[in-house]
Amino acid sequence: MSPLVALVAGLVVGALVAAAVVLLARRRSAVPERGVGEPDAGAAREAQLARRLLDLMDPAVLVLDADEAVVLANPAARGFGIVRDRRLLVPELLRLARDARTSGSRRADVRLPGDLVGTGPHTVGVHAVRLGSGPPPTSGPVALVLQDVTEARRVEAVRRDFVANVGHELKTPVGALGLLAEAMQGAADDPETVQRFAARMAHEADRLARLVRELIDLSRLQGAEPLPELVPVDVDTVLAEAVDRTGLAAAAKGITIAVGGRPGLVVRGVEAQLATAVTNLLANAVAYSPENTRIAVGARARSGFAEIAVTDSGIGIPRQDRGRVFERFYRVDQSRASSTGGTGLGLAIVKHVASNHGGSVTVWSEEGLGSTFTLRIPLAAETPPDPDSPEPAGTAPDAVAGQFQEGRP
Repeated sequence: MSPLVALVAGLVVGALVAAAVVLLARRRSAVPERGVGEPDAGAAREAQLARRLLDLMDPAVLVLDADEAVVLANPAARGFGIVRDRRLLVPELLRLARDARTSGSRRADVRLPGDLVGTGPHTVGVHAVRLGSGPPPTSGPVALVLQDVTEARRVEAVRRDFVANVGHELKTPVGALGLLAEAMQGAADDPETVQRFAARMAHEADRLARLVRELIDLSRLQGAEPLPELVPVDVDTVLAEAVDRTGLAAAAKGITIAVGGRPGLVVRGVEAQLATAVTNLLANAVAYSPENTRIAVGARARSGFAEIAVTDSGIGIPRQDRGRVFERFYRVDQSRASSTGGTGLGLAIVKHVASNHGGSVTVWSEEGLGSTFTLRIPLAAETPPDPDSPEPAGTAPDAVAGQFQEGRP
C-alpha cells in the first residue's frame, strides 16, 4: 500500500470512528431525556448500528467521561489489555485525554507494556479527540482511537538503518577508488607503483560490484519482486553449483571442500536462490577458515525438511554475536571486512532465502573450533528421515559432517 493510499484510508477510518463515537455519545444522552412515552425507536436503532460499527472496526476505540472512567471500549481496545473494569491502565493515554480536553485534539505514539498486551510491547498511534461542544477546557467526554503501528515503526527504523548503512558501505570503496586514482596520477612514471595501485583499485571495484549485486538480490528477496513459483529442485545440483562457484577461492587458500550426506533429496524452491544461499555459506566458511583446512557440506532429510549444513574449522563466532550474524551489514570483526572483501549482506540473503521458502537457517559455533550453518528447506515430497538421525541441526559441527564421505579434518 502506498503512503498516499494509507493516509486516505486512515482518514476515512478516522472519520467513521469519530462519527460513530459522536453518534453514540449523543444517543446515550438523548434517549434517557425523553422521560415519558416510548423511547425513540429510530434513535435506539442508530445507536445500536453505531455500536456494531465500532465493534467491527480494527482500530481500538475508547470513550472516557469527565471522571476519566471508561464508558465505552470496543473489543479491539479490550484486546490490548489496557482496560480493567472502567479504569484505563496506561498513564500516557490518560495524559493524552487530558491534553485533548484543553486543545481539542492530540496525536502521539504510545508504547504499551508487554505485560498488558500479553504478546510483548506494542506501539500504538493514538488520536485523542474532545467530544464536548463547550469552549475549552471542558469536562466532556474524550474519545481515544488507537491503531497498532508496531510493525510500521519497526520497518521505518530498519529502513533508516538500512539507508545509513548503505551510504556508509558505498562511501568506503568509492572513496578508496578516488584516492587510488589520485595516487596513480602522481606515480605515472613508476610502473611498479601503478601496478600495485591498479590491483588495489580492482579489489575495491570488485567489492563495490559485489555490494551492489547483493543489495539488488536482497531487495528482490524482501518483496520488491514477487517470488517465482516454487518447483522441485535437486539438492545435489544446488550443492554442486555452490561448490563450483567457491572452488577458486577455496583453492587459493588450499582449502578442500568435502561433499557428502544423503544424495537424491528434492525440495520445493527456486534453484537460483538456493544455489546463492549455499554459495554464500560456503564463501563465508572459506573467508574465515585458515589455509590448508577442510570445509564439509552435505544434506540430510529430517522432519519433512532437507537440512543443508556447511561446517568449517575457522575462527568461530563469539557467543554475544551469534544472534546477530544474520543482520544486514553486521560483521563480527569489522577489521577483517576489507581483507575478506565481505559486504555484511551474505548471511542476510541466506536468511531471506530460507524465509521465502518456508524454511530457516541456524548456526552453531565455538571460538577456535569453527562453525556449522544449517539451512532447512521443506522437501518436495514425503521422504523418510535418515536412519540414526543425530541431534537437531545447529547443535554441533559433527552432527551432519559425520555422515559425509570425507569427515572434518
